[in-house]
Amino acid sequence: MHSVVSSGDAGIVDDARATPAIIMSAAGAALGGLLFGFDTAVISGATNALQNQFALTEASLGFTVASALIGTVLGSLIAGAPADRYGRKAIMLSVAIAYVVSSLGTALAHDWYVLIAFRFLGGVAIGAASVVTPIYIAEVSPARFRGRLVAMNQLNIVLGILIAFLSNYVIAQVLPPETAWRWMFGIVAIPSAVFLVVTFFLPESPRWLAVRGHRERAVAAMTRLGFSDPDAELLRIEAADMREAVKGAPRLFQASHTLPVACAIAIAMFNQLSGINALLYYAPRIFELAGAGADSALLQSVAVGGTNLLFTALALFLIDRFGRKPLLFVGSIICAAALLLVGWQLERVAPDGTLILVGLLAFIAAFAVSQGAVIWVFISEVFPSSVRGKGQALGSTTHWVMAAIITWLFPVVASAVGGWVFAFFGAMMLLQFLWAWKVMPETNGVALEDMDLRGAAA
Repeated sequence: MHSVVSSGDAGIVDDARATPAIIMSAAGAALGGLLFGFDTAVISGATNALQNQFALTEASLGFTVASALIGTVLGSLIAGAPADRYGRKAIMLSVAIAYVVSSLGTALAHDWYVLIAFRFLGGVAIGAASVVTPIYIAEVSPARFRGRLVAMNQLNIVLGILIAFLSNYVIAQVLPPETAWRWMFGIVAIPSAVFLVVTFFLPESPRWLAVRGHRERAVAAMTRLGFSDPDAELLRIEAADMREAVKGAPRLFQASHTLPVACAIAIAMFNQLSGINALLYYAPRIFELAGAGADSALLQSVAVGGTNLLFTALALFLIDRFGRKPLLFVGSIICAAALLLVGWQLERVAPDGTLILVGLLAFIAAFAVSQGAVIWVFISEVFPSSVRGKGQALGSTTHWVMAAIITWLFPVVASAVGGWVFAFFGAMMLLQFLWAWKVMPETNGVALEDMDLRGAAA
């Protein structure tokens, strides 16, 4: 199977360059990804203090942690339409403001209800960021470099998680528990404020401007970004918009969008059916089940986080060179083998802790270099411009709903079936391989305006 747009077609911008202005704009927008990871993980260091501060039961503590996750579902669900109507930059500014308000509000919360409200607001910001940041980066990037530039967002998410763990550790060493938790949340305001300032200086997406009829502003934005021929690019964008207009008012759920809709849902579901969040959230418990002591389990969890960052960085150099599908092919097979190894070891009477660590690290490495990097890139580029915001929202919402389901069900299922839960995750990765082979289109190197010309070819 192959893409109908080859390297010789008009869909490839052969002379496009990743100019310093494009790289800086992508890096600035990717700060939203860093806050995504930072704000998601920061609560991990504050759970015991929160339980003591607000006299929380296990159930209310669980809801406290989950409140941000509930917010992410809402944020991803509602961000797409405003991003299409008001622009990518306007929504990123709103996200940055929400991050600042959430971090300060959570740090200063005087009771549990206020804490929940501001954590929920932070979750809404995370969900919205997962929609608008990849779209913005995709729309300011040349086709040849789009994969690695959008994947910068995923790298920043992983980096943000590690920074959260590090800042939590440092704060816990220098402050008493009754005040440390407030600083853990409050420190997120610093990078949030930086993101807010940076976003003010970012150009609006020229593709969004063109689709909304702001021709002069679109050309000005492309000129500022260093596009080699802004006028020709504008004609390409307008031609693609006219093709969409012939189909009627832009609606996400219509026959011509069946393939991208199905693919966005599928890749988001497979991303979570790999068990990635179950592993990241419960890694210490998994290692303890394998016989590791508590301290050793935490140290092995750090190894998991470091591996995730290293191979996410590697993906930036591979995703545009080899394409989206080849990364998923290789990643799916290695993930499946590693998960089956972990499940087999956990079902043994005397599991080998070393093999379990090897299996989990191999899974993390394969995941990071394949679907961890591909998901946000693919969803941000597979939809036509007229419904890209709604399509990204659909994929992001599917991702967050599946994340909630898998994360909440994992302890229950794992206690009932043991290591067989990893066999299920492995089977899902084999199914993902078949989907990528038979259904998924290759989007590597295809100009965003020509995505609709691919038809159903893959």
